[in-house]
Amino acid sequence: MAFECEDEIMGFSTRIEAAISDAVNLGQTAPSPAKLASALRYAVSPGGARIRPTILMSVAAACGDDRPELTNAAAAALECIHCASLVHDDLPCFDDAETRRGKPSLHRAYSEPLAVLAGDSLIVMAFQILTRHASIDPQRAIGLMNILAEQTGMPNGICAGQGWESEQKIDLRAYHRAKTGALFVAATQMGAIAAGQDGAQWDELGSRIGEAFQVADDLRDALYNEAELGKPAGQDDLHGRPNAVAEYGIEGAISHMKNILGGAISSIPRCPGEAMLAKMVNAQAEMLTPVKWRSKHSNLHPGE
Repeated sequence: MAFECEDEIMGFSTRIEAAISDAVNLGQTAPSPAKLASALRYAVSPGGARIRPTILMSVAAACGDDRPELTNAAAAALECIHCASLVHDDLPCFDDAETRRGKPSLHRAYSEPLAVLAGDSLIVMAFQILTRHASIDPQRAIGLMNILAEQTGMPNGICAGQGWESEQKIDLRAYHRAKTGALFVAATQMGAIAAGQDGAQWDELGSRIGEAFQVADDLRDALYNEAELGKPAGQDDLHGRPNAVAEYGIEGAISHMKNILGGAISSIPRCPGEAMLAKMVNAQAEMLTPVKWRSKHSNLHPGE
C-alpha cells in the first residue's frame, strides 16, 4: 500500500498524540499522587518530532497496517520508553541537564525522586499499553513486547548504551548501536510486527537510521548552543563521551552520516510502500543535517 508521505505523517502525528494522551490519562486516574501524575504529562510533552513512533507507523503503513489500533499502541509504547530514557539521562547521576526540549528538565521542575519515579512509571506504562491491546492480535502483541524489552534492556538495549559510559574502553559502534540505535531498531521491527510481517528483516534499516541519528546528534552537540538545541550543548566534551565529531571531525562526520543513510535506503525490505519509505529516509536526512551545514553540503541527500 503506497501512501502520500506528508499527509500520512500528519495523520501519524494525530494517532501518536492521541494514543500517548490516552495512556497518560489512565496513569493519572485518581486516587493517585498528584505531583507524580503531573510529572508523567510533563515528561511526554511537548513531544518534539516523535521520530521513533513516526518511523514505526511509516513501516507499518508500508506493510499494510491492517491492525491500526495495535500500531497506535506500539507507537505510544515506544515513545513512552524514549521519554523515560530522556528523563533518566537528564538526572544528576548522568548528564545533570538543566533543560530538555526548551523547558526545565523534569528533575529540575519536580525533584529528583519524582523524576526517577516518572521515568520508571513510563517504562511500566509502555508494557501496560501493549498488554491492554493484546486481544487485537495476541501473537503480534507478544512479539511487540519482546522487541521493546530487547531494545530497552541488556545486553544491547538503551540501558546497555548508558552502561557503556562507565567502561574504560568503549566500542563506539556498539555504544551508538545501544544508546541511540536500539529504539530505532525497535521502531522498524515493531512497525513490521504490528502489520503482521517478520520484524527481523527490518533490523538493518533501524540500525542504520539510529546510527545516522547519533552522528547527527553528535554534530548538533558540537555546533549548536543551548538555545538552539533546547537542552545543554557541548555535553560530549564535558562528560568525555565518545562521539563521531571527535573521531572523524565535522566534515568527516557529515560524510559518514551521508554514507549511513545511503545504506539505509538500500536496506529497505521489499514491501508495497518501499518507495515512500525511501522518501521518508531522505526527509529524515534533511531534518537530521545541522542547518548550519546544509547549504555548504548541498549534496547530503543519500541515494543520488
